[in-house]
Amino acid sequence: MNLPEICRQRAAALLASGQRRILGIAAPPGAGKSTLAQALQQHFGTAVQVVPMDGFHLANSTLEHLGRRQRKGAADTFDAAGYVQLLQRIKAQRAGEVIYAPEFHRDIEEAVAGAIAVSPEVPLVVTEGNYLLLPQAPWGQVRPLLDEAWYLEVPDALRQARLLARHRAFGRSAAAAAEWVAATDEPNARQIARHRGRADLQIAWN
Repeated sequence: MNLPEICRQRAAALLASGQRRILGIAAPPGAGKSTLAQALQQHFGTAVQVVPMDGFHLANSTLEHLGRRQRKGAADTFDAAGYVQLLQRIKAQRAGEVIYAPEFHRDIEEAVAGAIAVSPEVPLVVTEGNYLLLPQAPWGQVRPLLDEAWYLEVPDALRQARLLARHRAFGRSAAAAAEWVAATDEPNARQIARHRGRADLQIAWN
């Protein structure tokens, strides 16, 4: 896909510093955060490593125990403190140290530990997720760790259509997909959008 010129320029400026930088991409579910992160990685090659927030989903068994399984994707269904600690390690990564991050696999609806290797030689780490701009603890510790934060603005109708298609692709019926979008994804989206002003850059994205 084409990388917007403003994104290319801003990422290039971060790379030009010659030091480890962390770029955060935030937006509601279905906005295309992972697509943009992948486009940056494709454009800049090995200079960019993508580390998604989604690797910190709590396990389904844990969500069942907590009574939050039907709200999977809400802010309190992630190990936010663990995510903060990973970003802190990435920020202060030492020469010769490889940091391993978890990765969420939609086909099994679970995170896999140690699936992403972050090399100390990579100058720009791109992390993307829903809740990077939330001010509430412990999410509020994320924003200060980001050298730059972007927020993706996507028409709600388009974003919701993508979510419906995603849920259908992973086994939900049309009715169940629509119910999940209305009852879970959209309340989360409204919470996320309230804090868009904490981003350095807001990008029209579709």
